[in-house]
Amino acid sequence: MGFLASFRLQLLSVLRIVCGLMILQFGLAKIVHWPHVPIFDHIPPLIVAAGVIELVGGTLLTVGLFTRIVAFILSGEMAFAFWLGHFARTGQIIPVLNEGTLAVVFCFAFLYIAAAGPGPWAIDRK
Repeated sequence: MGFLASFRLQLLSVLRIVCGLMILQFGLAKIVHWPHVPIFDHIPPLIVAAGVIELVGGTLLTVGLFTRIVAFILSGEMAFAFWLGHFARTGQIIPVLNEGTLAVVFCFAFLYIAAAGPGPWAIDRK
Protein backbone atom coordinates (compact mmCIF):
# COMPACT_ATOMS: atom_id res chain seq x y z
CA MET A 1 0.00 0.00 0.00
CA GLY A 2 3.04 2.25 -0.17
CA PHE A 3 1.77 3.84 -3.38
CA LEU A 4 -0.83 5.70 -1.30
CA ALA A 5 1.90 7.52 0.64
CA SER A 6 2.43 9.88 -2.27
CA PHE A 7 -1.23 10.91 -1.99
CA ARG A 8 -1.15 11.46 1.78
CA LEU A 9 -1.73 15.22 1.70
CA GLN A 10 -4.40 15.10 -0.99
CA LEU A 11 -6.23 12.38 0.98
CA LEU A 12 -6.08 14.61 4.06
CA SER A 13 -7.93 17.25 2.04
CA VAL A 14 -10.43 14.62 0.85
CA LEU A 15 -11.00 13.49 4.46
CA ARG A 16 -11.55 17.10 5.54
CA ILE A 17 -13.97 17.83 2.68
CA VAL A 18 -15.98 14.63 3.17
CA CYS A 19 -16.19 15.09 6.95
CA GLY A 20 -17.18 18.72 6.41
CA LEU A 21 -19.98 17.76 4.03
CA MET A 22 -21.19 14.95 6.30
CA ILE A 23 -21.45 17.21 9.37
CA LEU A 24 -22.93 20.02 7.25
CA GLN A 25 -25.90 17.81 6.38
CA PHE A 26 -26.74 17.50 10.09
CA GLY A 27 -26.61 21.27 10.51
CA LEU A 28 -28.79 21.79 7.45
CA ALA A 29 -31.32 19.24 8.69
CA LYS A 30 -31.48 20.82 12.16
CA ILE A 31 -31.52 24.49 11.18
CA VAL A 32 -32.87 24.73 7.60
CA HIS A 33 -34.87 21.48 7.80
CA TRP A 34 -33.38 20.29 4.53
CA PRO A 35 -33.27 17.45 4.11
CA HIS A 36 -36.28 16.93 6.29
CA VAL A 37 -35.55 14.63 9.23
CA PRO A 38 -38.64 14.19 11.43
CA ILE A 39 -36.68 13.85 14.68
CA PHE A 40 -35.34 17.38 14.10
CA ASP A 41 -38.81 18.96 13.80
CA HIS A 42 -39.01 20.06 17.44
CA ILE A 43 -35.56 20.21 18.99
CA PRO A 44 -34.44 21.83 22.25
CA PRO A 45 -32.17 24.90 22.26
CA LEU A 46 -29.03 22.84 22.95
CA ILE A 47 -29.60 20.85 19.74
CA VAL A 48 -30.31 24.07 17.83
CA ALA A 49 -26.93 25.39 19.05
CA ALA A 50 -25.31 22.13 17.91
CA GLY A 51 -26.98 22.57 14.53
CA VAL A 52 -25.55 26.07 14.16
CA ILE A 53 -22.07 24.76 15.02
CA GLU A 54 -22.52 21.97 12.46
CA LEU A 55 -23.85 24.31 9.78
CA VAL A 56 -21.15 26.94 10.15
CA GLY A 57 -18.39 24.50 11.04
CA GLY A 58 -19.28 22.09 8.25
CA THR A 59 -19.20 24.91 5.71
CA LEU A 60 -15.85 26.25 6.93
CA LEU A 61 -14.34 22.78 7.15
CA THR A 62 -15.49 21.86 3.64
CA VAL A 63 -13.79 24.88 2.08
CA GLY A 64 -10.81 24.68 4.43
CA LEU A 65 -11.10 28.01 6.21
CA PHE A 66 -9.95 28.26 9.85
CA THR A 67 -9.58 24.50 9.58
CA ARG A 68 -7.69 23.66 12.75
CA ILE A 69 -9.83 25.63 15.19
CA VAL A 70 -13.09 24.63 13.46
CA ALA A 71 -12.11 20.95 13.50
CA PHE A 72 -11.18 21.23 17.18
CA ILE A 73 -14.55 22.80 18.01
CA LEU A 74 -16.40 20.14 16.01
CA SER A 75 -14.40 17.42 17.76
CA GLY A 76 -15.49 18.81 21.11
CA GLU A 77 -19.08 19.08 19.94
CA MET A 78 -19.06 15.42 18.93
CA ALA A 79 -17.65 14.45 22.34
CA PHE A 80 -20.51 16.37 23.95
CA ALA A 81 -22.95 14.72 21.55
CA PHE A 82 -21.75 11.30 22.64
CA TRP A 83 -21.80 11.96 26.40
CA LEU A 84 -24.79 14.32 26.67
CA GLY A 85 -26.86 12.78 23.91
CA HIS A 86 -26.19 9.15 23.27
CA PHE A 87 -24.80 8.02 26.62
CA ALA A 88 -27.11 10.15 28.78
CA ARG A 89 -30.19 9.09 26.82
CA THR A 90 -29.52 5.36 27.02
CA GLY A 91 -27.15 4.83 29.94
CA GLN A 92 -25.10 2.63 27.61
CA ILE A 93 -21.42 3.48 27.13
CA ILE A 94 -20.92 1.12 24.17
CA PRO A 95 -21.50 3.16 21.00
CA VAL A 96 -23.28 0.41 19.06
CA LEU A 97 -25.79 0.17 21.92
CA ASN A 98 -26.39 3.92 22.29
CA GLU A 99 -26.29 4.77 18.56
CA GLY A 100 -23.26 7.00 19.14
CA THR A 101 -20.81 5.35 16.76
CA LEU A 102 -20.92 8.20 14.27
CA ALA A 103 -20.33 10.78 17.01
CA VAL A 104 -17.23 8.90 18.15
CA VAL A 105 -15.86 8.53 14.62
CA PHE A 106 -16.53 12.22 13.87
CA CYS A 107 -14.90 13.23 17.18
CA PHE A 108 -11.62 11.52 16.36
CA ALA A 109 -11.64 12.38 12.65
CA PHE A 110 -12.08 16.07 13.53
CA LEU A 111 -9.39 15.81 16.21
CA TYR A 112 -7.01 14.34 13.62
CA ILE A 113 -7.82 17.13 11.15
CA ALA A 114 -7.22 19.73 13.90
CA ALA A 115 -3.77 18.25 14.47
CA ALA A 116 -2.85 17.48 10.84
CA GLY A 117 -4.20 20.63 9.20
CA PRO A 118 -6.34 21.12 6.11
CA GLY A 119 -4.22 19.46 3.43
CA PRO A 120 -3.27 21.22 0.20
CA TRP A 121 -6.79 21.87 -1.14
CA ALA A 122 -7.94 24.52 1.31
CA ILE A 123 -8.53 28.25 1.45
CA ASP A 124 -6.19 28.23 4.48
CA ARG A 125 -3.36 27.32 2.08
CA LYS A 126 -3.87 30.38 -0.14
